[in-house]
Amino acid sequence: MSTKRTDRTVPVRILRSPSLPIRAARSLIRRASIGSYRFRYDIGAVNRPHYAYLVYHAARIAKQLGEKRVSVVEFGVAGGNGIVALEYHAENISRDFGVEIEIYGFDTAAGLPPSTDYRDLPYHWKPGFFRMDLPALRQRLKRAKLVIGDIRETIHTFVEKYDPAPIGAISYDLDFYTSTVAALTLLDAPYQYILPRIPVYFDDVVGTELEYYNDFTGVRLAIHEFNAAHQSRKLSPLYYLAVFDPATRWHHQMWSFHAFEHPLYNQFVSQPDQQRPLKPLR
Repeated sequence: MSTKRTDRTVPVRILRSPSLPIRAARSLIRRASIGSYRFRYDIGAVNRPHYAYLVYHAARIAKQLGEKRVSVVEFGVAGGNGIVALEYHAENISRDFGVEIEIYGFDTAAGLPPSTDYRDLPYHWKPGFFRMDLPALRQRLKRAKLVIGDIRETIHTFVEKYDPAPIGAISYDLDFYTSTVAALTLLDAPYQYILPRIPVYFDDVVGTELEYYNDFTGVRLAIHEFNAAHQSRKLSPLYYLAVFDPATRWHHQMWSFHAFEHPLYNQFVSQPDQQRPLKPLR
């Protein structure tokens, strides 16, 4: 799979239009699997396009850095539809990039625990939400590994127990501030277990008038506290997605993690020829 951008081609631009007829066409293309996977990826006609973005760019960055394996992590598996989608995207993208993709999903399998911490937004979340049918999900999965248990415990033994490939993308969907704080400690992993730049999806940072997500509770607070506590490892919104044409909701939920002191952080990965010769004015 070529990493060259194709979003400026006329057919792709047209098929990304937010108009109702084009949205209906994209839905048909997705459901009928019309065209190549790369074509459907480019126009957003894939299941959970934000997960496709995570997997694609994890494999892309790994390929550019000479890594043969990369990991994608999902925090908050719930019913399992997301991790099943990750497997689908990984199967297609791994084959085209020639990079092996490992998938790990963290969850308690018991649903949300009780919380009286206002930062966890108990006015919006109830204990028991998002329980998992663990036997059914395990039977469905092909390559992904489930890390079951309290995130505050499993996160500290994950690297030692699973020896994962370098982490190249992460989805955070744990709902609670306290759980997200614990899960963000994965970004403290030794450099051999993380890529220098990682696309990160945060599910609970936009919301509606029901949630009233803000910078002083929930996931946004956890992100701010992580940045305040780290000098050389930071999380930042992916600003270019916010002005993407057309922008979609998940574009505003995508961030990037940077490990500035990573041995590979400064390795050149951009276009090899960026010269712009002087041309006659017309």
